[in-house]
Amino acid sequence: MTEQQAPPRRFWLAGKRAAEQDRFFREALEARGWEEGDERHWDAAWVTGMPEPGQFRRASPRCRINHFPGNAALTVKSRLYESLASLRARMVDGFGTQHPLTSRLDFFPRAYVMPHDYHALQQAARDNPAQRWILKPTNASKGKGVRVLQDAGEAPLAPDWLVQEYLDHPHTIRGHKYVLRLYVLIASLEPLRVYLYRQGFAKLASEPWDPDDADNPYSQLTNPDINALNTRAEVPVEFIDFDRYRAWLREQGHDDATLFARIEDLISLTSIAAVDAMRSRTAAVGADPRGCYELLGLDCLIDDTLKPWILECNLSPSLGPCAAPDSGGLIEERIKGDLVRDLIALTGLADSKAAEMSDPLAEAEAERARAGGFQRLLPDADPLRYLPYFSLPSEQDLALAGGLAGRRVPRPKLMRRRVSEYYDDQQLALYETDTGRLYRPNDTAALIWLLVTEGLEPEAIVEALGAATAETGDANTEALGREVWATLAEWCRLGLLCQRGDEGTALTEADSVAGEPVTNDEAHQTVLLEHEARRWALKVTDSAAFDRLQAGFAGGLPPLSVDAAKELPRLALLKAAAGYALASDDSLIASRLTLPAIVPALTEFLLCQAAGPGQPVIDAHLVVTPMGNAALCIATDPQAREAFAALPSALRSRFSRGVRLVPEGEEVHLQPLGLPGWGAASPAAEALPALLRELPVWVIASAETTSTTPTPLSRLDALALLLPACRTAAGEPPSGGEVQALDRWLEETSCWAVGVELTTTQLDAWLDRSSEGASQPALPADSMTAGN
Repeated sequence: MTEQQAPPRRFWLAGKRAAEQDRFFREALEARGWEEGDERHWDAAWVTGMPEPGQFRRASPRCRINHFPGNAALTVKSRLYESLASLRARMVDGFGTQHPLTSRLDFFPRAYVMPHDYHALQQAARDNPAQRWILKPTNASKGKGVRVLQDAGEAPLAPDWLVQEYLDHPHTIRGHKYVLRLYVLIASLEPLRVYLYRQGFAKLASEPWDPDDADNPYSQLTNPDINALNTRAEVPVEFIDFDRYRAWLREQGHDDATLFARIEDLISLTSIAAVDAMRSRTAAVGADPRGCYELLGLDCLIDDTLKPWILECNLSPSLGPCAAPDSGGLIEERIKGDLVRDLIALTGLADSKAAEMSDPLAEAEAERARAGGFQRLLPDADPLRYLPYFSLPSEQDLALAGGLAGRRVPRPKLMRRRVSEYYDDQQLALYETDTGRLYRPNDTAALIWLLVTEGLEPEAIVEALGAATAETGDANTEALGREVWATLAEWCRLGLLCQRGDEGTALTEADSVAGEPVTNDEAHQTVLLEHEARRWALKVTDSAAFDRLQAGFAGGLPPLSVDAAKELPRLALLKAAAGYALASDDSLIASRLTLPAIVPALTEFLLCQAAGPGQPVIDAHLVVTPMGNAALCIATDPQAREAFAALPSALRSRFSRGVRLVPEGEEVHLQPLGLPGWGAASPAAEALPALLRELPVWVIASAETTSTTPTPLSRLDALALLLPACRTAAGEPPSGGEVQALDRWLEETSCWAVGVELTTTQLDAWLDRSSEGASQPALPADSMTAGN
């Protein structure tokens, strides 16, 4: 008989990607006789992005897919921070803040998820005024949307944004900021086995690092997709491989071995921080973890003390060359090709005879023998170096650690965290104070809880349960063991239990019930808001908002006693789920306010209150130059307003917001309201004229005008631009008579349109000349940019 030939094995390529993402994977398997399959027929799936949950149910030791369910605990920026912060909180509870194990978790910058953490961010910014912040989308790649915030209050109130401490003392290469791209492979979840590829890259920004040039992405960001757009740079994208990078460090007198040891520790701890989420989600979708693996692109910034900081973990890292051939691209291509070939060998895809072994130690050692350029980080040869960081090591984690150590490793000692117990007729309920959740364990689980909180190890709990059930003949030690470990693992994952140290630094009984008090520096002040002849009692319930109000109104909000406040109409600035809300006794005035929007919102309220019958208010800015001349300026759209808000700190002129149109017979005057302008505090009353008549109008337009040369506006064009800025006493559109009064005033003045690119020096000179009545402003020839 003719020997039947085994059918060829098939690979499936899927996801949103460029062809180079698949190239090395395809080449390596086709060289071994593999053929391309499809979503229903595959032995190896290579998916860029996340596959459908149904594909995970096909995974098995013979059918491998390149992702784990639950990897978002690492690859979504907000979830990565939550994973690491939860790990640190658990270590603080179980071992104490000063324990050496806890101290190792200082490699990630604080982060705030919008909009939930908006107020915590404002308090942090208030407590650390020198700290700068960087805004990132929580689930985007290639540097999209990343920028340095000039003001933490500008953080968006929409979801899917993260604000993180900005690390503003980076180590540099030839003066350029850089980030290390590391390739991390999670080869197994149960037990956890993690590898680091020995090669990787330093990715350089295309322009020299300048801490004062926060808006320049080519100086601040290292992402190759962004820097590739830099037409000014001779080498927009540059990659330096680790061999050259480490040699350069040694030439500079640095200890590269110490740096990379810290990086390896950072990677191991980060992986442990997410293992619970991945194990839980993998079980929930019905995936066999033996059929999954995960290649991550981990980015680290190195600061000027040569300390590594984790920035993000990238799902499906780019495997196509990014740099030009003479800027590291040839080496990059070789390294990425070797990486994929070594990955295929390590996971066993390249060898159809590579099979799962029942002995976890034998399986791990066989895997490491195939690892090529990958070095194993977890498990470590010293079990106690990392086992305490697990919420609860699994039996397989402990078995592998014991096999590597050649001895039985100590079992975890568990303690309850912030949980209170309630009993009713021998029924137990557990209340978790941080989340407000109530758990009702069954009789067996209740006994497990009582035994573990008395200090028994898992095996001792199994023995105790076995003894308790022996009389009934229901004892099954193996089944009891699975139930005990599964129950304890779930409680540790939920945060009801954690490992504890031996030094007595764990939570006290009072702490475990009540939790740590949350400090919140609230203002809770009532101040007097006064404008012209009207007064309000304004209650402010947040210290960051109070500081911003006092700065915007130049300290003109004196405290108000309780008795005095009762006699006045009331306003309240309240913290809301998303930002702040401004309310009166009977209505909501404004909501979803960011911190910088508070003063403008309150000013808008005062503008409307300042309008009188037949006397509308124009929401425009009065600019008074150092020579005492004045002009009325209006921004026509958000881009123009943003540009205008940056001018007060750059120009020598004084700014205020709002003028009232005051008809007096056939003449029409403007009366300044003296309210805080965009980007400027309230001016002193004596700095403003009482009444104005022939006042030039300057229209800043981003869409309508691109020229930096002022262009004359017709009266009707100016009327069309000013009408949307009119506020009336009734809140209705201006009446015919009010529009006629505005038109009469425009007959007596000159109106100009100018683009947002006009330089600050030109603005100052133009304002002075136009205020003096020059028919056409003469502009200086210099080209200083706005903000200088």
